[in-house]
Amino acid sequence: MAALLSNGPRRAFRATRPLCVLALLAGLGTASAGAQESAPGAAAPSGGTAQPAPPADGSLPAPLRVEDGAASMADGEPLFPAAPGVVPPALPHDLSPVGMFRQADIVVKSVLVGLGLASILNLAILFAKSLEIAVARRRARRAIAAIAAADGLPELLFVLGRAKGPGAEMARAAADEAARTTPIPGASAGGLKERVASRLSRIEAGGGRALQTGTGLLATIGSTAPFVGLFGTVWGIMNAFIGISQAQTTNLAIVAPGIAEALFATAIGLVAAIPAVVIYNAFARQIAGVRHLLADAAAGVERLVSREVERAGASSLRIVDGSA
Repeated sequence: MAALLSNGPRRAFRATRPLCVLALLAGLGTASAGAQESAPGAAAPSGGTAQPAPPADGSLPAPLRVEDGAASMADGEPLFPAAPGVVPPALPHDLSPVGMFRQADIVVKSVLVGLGLASILNLAILFAKSLEIAVARRRARRAIAAIAAADGLPELLFVLGRAKGPGAEMARAAADEAARTTPIPGASAGGLKERVASRLSRIEAGGGRALQTGTGLLATIGSTAPFVGLFGTVWGIMNAFIGISQAQTTNLAIVAPGIAEALFATAIGLVAAIPAVVIYNAFARQIAGVRHLLADAAAGVERLVSREVERAGASSLRIVDGSA
């Protein structure tokens, strides 16, 4: 600096010229920034709505009050309206069983009604056939006990009285066949036994068929209900795809209700089929057990008939030999 002063004022000015230019540029930049910050505050009154100016100390602006949006909400318009061309999502479907039934197609409704009737039929057959099998089992056991305790056909008929059931019918059939055979000239004991065995086998088969009445419906329901439900599912999915093509969207909220209604038909089909198969198998085992009891009763009656023939003694032998 001393050298600059010694060379004169002119040389000193030339040496400090770059410093002066830098200072001038810095001052212009500061003035431009201040003008930009003050511009929004000045233009706010012309917009019609006053905006809060930023605080001078650099702190965050105060939040908007609730009263600021009261005007738009009071008019019934949303505070944040949707963009033009955007369809608001529809309300969710009622996916309860009753709701899906109401919203289903007429074909799907028919399938659901049919499967519901099949389920009711399953319950009706379950209660009716269970009672019938229980009564038949009890009657067969009583007949077996009476046959085992009896010493002959007359005593067995007296014990059974007016009892019902295949076991009592077997005893009456054997006594009736013996009464019809006695007046026949030249009748043999072997022929009597064959005729009695034939009638007893028919009674046994009839008792088994009577118990099997109604179980065929269970087999039919168990084998066809899943396919009927599948038909309803296919029809419902077809309608769902048609709805998707008409809506021109693959939104899950639109696709899911139709598919759920379609699958509901399959679920009802399984609800009708599974109990039918289980009940049918249970009844098949129980009916087989009752038929075994009837077979035991028939064998007991045949033993009584054989005993009566042997008690006849010499007279039966003379009949067999034809020397009466």
